[in-house]
Amino acid sequence: MEYNLADLFESIVETVPDREALVYLDHPGTGAERRLTYAELDRAANRLAHHLAGRGIGPGDHVGLHLYNGVPYLQAVYACLKIRAVPVNVNYRYVEEELVYLYRDADLVGLVFDAEFTGRVAAALPRAPRLRHLVRVGTPPDGAPEPALAPVALTDAEASGSPARGFAPRSADDQIVIYTGGTTGMPKGVMWRHEDLFFSGMGGGAPTGDPVTRPQELAERVAAGGEGIVFFPTPPLMHGTSTLTAFIAFHFGQKVVLHRKYVPEEVLRTVERERVTSVSLVGDAMLRPLVDALAGPLKGTDCSSLFSVSSSGAILSETVRAQFTALVPNAMLLNNFGSSESGFNGTATDDSGPAKGFRLRVNSRTAVVDPATREPVPAGEVGRLALRGHVPLGYYNDPAKTAETFFEARGDRWVLLGDMATVDEEGIVTVLGRGSQCINSGGEKVYPEEVEQALKAHPDVYDALVAGVPDERWGNRVSAVVQLRAGSGPLDLAALQAHCRTRLAGYKVPRAVVFTDRIQRSPSGKADYRWAKAVAAGERGA
Repeated sequence: MEYNLADLFESIVETVPDREALVYLDHPGTGAERRLTYAELDRAANRLAHHLAGRGIGPGDHVGLHLYNGVPYLQAVYACLKIRAVPVNVNYRYVEEELVYLYRDADLVGLVFDAEFTGRVAAALPRAPRLRHLVRVGTPPDGAPEPALAPVALTDAEASGSPARGFAPRSADDQIVIYTGGTTGMPKGVMWRHEDLFFSGMGGGAPTGDPVTRPQELAERVAAGGEGIVFFPTPPLMHGTSTLTAFIAFHFGQKVVLHRKYVPEEVLRTVERERVTSVSLVGDAMLRPLVDALAGPLKGTDCSSLFSVSSSGAILSETVRAQFTALVPNAMLLNNFGSSESGFNGTATDDSGPAKGFRLRVNSRTAVVDPATREPVPAGEVGRLALRGHVPLGYYNDPAKTAETFFEARGDRWVLLGDMATVDEEGIVTVLGRGSQCINSGGEKVYPEEVEQALKAHPDVYDALVAGVPDERWGNRVSAVVQLRAGSGPLDLAALQAHCRTRLAGYKVPRAVVFTDRIQRSPSGKADYRWAKAVAAGERGA
């Protein structure tokens, strides 16, 4: 047995076959729920795996998952892993041109998709010549054009496949490809070996403890432990963070709860009903609506079971953290930091915020390096975050970007991340922001995340994004796109500037502001800086 994710899952199934593994609480169109034990989820994945294998899909073949959250997503992930195929996440917000790019760039040969996307799949399919097999979940909308390649219904695929295993041996070198969101450019497929992702993205079976030292040890730990931990990944599984959370839960032999889409009020009802202990989300865009619901229409909801609420992919602001803690004092808030290229890097310190910056206690494999020399920078100097050891193989179909991002140094393989940072004498890292989003204004560098944190500390600001807009005098000026709280009083640029000057140096204070009814973010809450820059520059309506 190796550190192969399908092997590891099957070892858990053998250990606790009758334990509840997965609960889906908003089944499409019915309001019904679906509950599966570990053995039932395993058999469902086996059926789909045998169906895909029977259609000629096998080791190394790429299969796209164009799905909302639900049982079929995790079923399809494990089906691919069982036959050594490579699951590839597909952003369900993509329209035809974006889908064509991803289908082609990822060399998809198979696709499992929700019926709502039938029209988009049909439109993109003629320009994705390698895509030869479709599995559709659910019934398509009336009038949706059928793809030229006839899809097989998931129910028929399951009926045609055996519930038993009987698969060939697997390897720790088998792969998963995680496509980045593409909010700052075209999406890139990050190629992970199973073993590397297990240790970097899933904590080696124990994100808060000691990693396992043998693959068999994972099931041994489950056998020695109990149950009762309930994980609730609320962002879309297609963004990676939620899928990794589900893997972590399964590696503990615990239960995963899923909703099809993020509806804050329903999230809170489920926390109360299922006695959820751990919620994962992405930034203020997901936590703030929970705070508003708990302070308003769902005041009194029983959240006493909650032990932790973790965010990754976007920073939780000091203001929202304080509001949530006042409402749910028993829950620990974790501001985690990681990426598709690195897995987990560290967790924010308690004093992290506008005053001191986004400060992280990083793991022993994370460093701040000079991007030119790839050597660690002295304390206080600006460099780029990097991670060594269990890192990805590179970017799929992009050798140039791979050579730029991944390197060998000091006997280790490293990945150079896009985040600029400093490190102090105690090893605490302060993340300044993405280098690609840094605003050069009159020679001074301004990182949008820092300004956004200051803006969101204003009680009338619901959300904000910051971008650089061309300026004849300064080269670029700092501009903000701001969404105000419903029912807040009038707010103008001067008031926001006065507020920011109490938290930021003068050159970082926004020189312009555009007020909008809604900040555009990805379904997981990640910032869409292309949109923000266009709105701030007046190229797109607010």
